Amino acid sequence: MSEPEVVEKRFRCAVGALGAPMAGSAGEESSFLLIEYSGAWGRKALEESRLPEEVRVGLAEGAAEAGVRVMLIRRHGRSVADSEEFRVFLCHASAHDPWVETTRLGVAEDLLDLDLDGLAAGRSTGLERYDDALLLVCTNGRRDACCAEFGRPVAAEVAAAHPEQTWEVTHLGGHRFASAMLTLPHGLSYGRLDPHSASLIADLTLEGRLDPMHLRGRTAYDAPVQAAEIALLEELSLDRVDALDLAGSAAVGDGQTRVRFLHDGEQHTLMVTPRVGEAVRASCGDEKVKPAPGFLTERI
Repeated sequence: MSEPEVVEKRFRCAVGALGAPMAGSAGEESSFLLIEYSGAWGRKALEESRLPEEVRVGLAEGAAEAGVRVMLIRRHGRSVADSEEFRVFLCHASAHDPWVETTRLGVAEDLLDLDLDGLAAGRSTGLERYDDALLLVCTNGRRDACCAEFGRPVAAEVAAAHPEQTWEVTHLGGHRFASAMLTLPHGLSYGRLDPHSASLIADLTLEGRLDPMHLRGRTAYDAPVQAAEIALLEELSLDRVDALDLAGSAAVGDGQTRVRFLHDGEQHTLMVTPRVGEAVRASCGDEKVKPAPGFLTERI
């Protein structure tokens, strides 16, 4: 009898980091430029795209100077020809007055005329107001295998129910939390989604609600405030996107942060303390391990 075949399983960072804390892991950014793009996605999506060099360089420089995050998007299972118009969204995901504006552009060079400074400042850029939600699912396998392996089934499920609101996106950060989704305009970052949980979150999002259990954080806040909001949402059993109003946060020494939220006129104060978790790999392609950051939140 022959020896049984041994199949080597490839390492998946999202599986290896299942014990790593998610609260407070969302990227800290409030201004986004989303560009519909039909070409292949590279690891560095904008830099490796087929957009004209002057557009790639000028857009990257302008976005970095203004403080705007640029991401490429596409419809699940569909693409547009390079010669056709393409959609762009400019999103300001502030905590108090988030908004999205959109337009269609005819040529890539028109990207250089977008008002990125106005976007970063929270001013209207003069484009068409977009009053619906955007459901962005990371599926870029060139960036990390987990994003494709776990993200594509999620994108398929969400797009089947909400085809107009759903887009695949090149990079949301935090491969170890795949599948990852960002909802705009509120800038809510989610992780460890499967098709079922992602579908539920999509439905909640369109109702102006959120899911604290899968929430990594609100991108308009820094990491300690993200963790505090999630802890308080869970404690008070709240799920409205605007249930809590940030009243203030301050560093108080030893790396701790005091965070105050208001809910229905009542103030809630939490102390957030950073903690170091188990060492994990942050990406499938990187064999280095480092402690997973997390936070302890306590009422005061």
